[in-house]
Amino acid sequence: MAIIEVRDLNFFYGKFQALKSISLDIEKNRITALIGPSGCGKTTFLRSLDRMSDLIDGVRVTGRVVIDGQDIYAPGTDLLDLRKKVGMVFQRPNPFPLSVFDNVVYGLRVHGLRDPKALEARLVRSLEAVHLWDELKDRLDENALRLSGEQQQRLCIARLVAIEPEILLMDEPCSALDLAATANIEDLMAELKKRYTIVIVTHNMQQAARVSDVTGYFLLGELVEIGETRTIFTAPRDPRTEDYITGRFG
Repeated sequence: MAIIEVRDLNFFYGKFQALKSISLDIEKNRITALIGPSGCGKTTFLRSLDRMSDLIDGVRVTGRVVIDGQDIYAPGTDLLDLRKKVGMVFQRPNPFPLSVFDNVVYGLRVHGLRDPKALEARLVRSLEAVHLWDELKDRLDENALRLSGEQQQRLCIARLVAIEPEILLMDEPCSALDLAATANIEDLMAELKKRYTIVIVTHNMQQAARVSDVTGYFLLGELVEIGETRTIFTAPRDPRTEDYITGRFG
């Protein structure tokens, strides 16, 4: 079942066309990995799914991105509601210079939740979801910037989980982490997909092969091929995909 339907999406930065007629479906409760060389449009596509590029001068978008039956580029779209439904995890952890507690409940307060008991309950549930509760339950008043890199990234995921989105977008979420921390985040993604739909951009093809159900290969702004991850990595249809997978290109 598709939770995101993209049809003929074109994305322009001024005169430069970053995405060219992208069409695909993203299925619910699966991990979709986007791979391809640098500058091929992966991150631009990811950001198009929650309109994060709206504030960039010269941006123009044509086509449709439909989430839960609503075209998010239609006039009158409530961006606050969209960002509640679709959350983003960035390359480098970006906790706010606030306490652990205030980081996790930040989005809840933005959306109007003020009841202390409700905030605390959501805090506990969110930290438990990313396996941080036992580590941080006695450090809730500590500045989040003092946490380790992996803890900071998990905290940022908890901040999203707290507002109960449907979709998690992850832009190279492990690029700033060591191998052990990367493995932990990958294990977490496998758990989170039971409740969320995840779209991940990664330059690490081994990571895409390990964690994703579906893989899409981008090249020069085009979606060359998308399909079941096992098929993409063992029997791609397009020779350009095979060249990238086998290291002959990119």
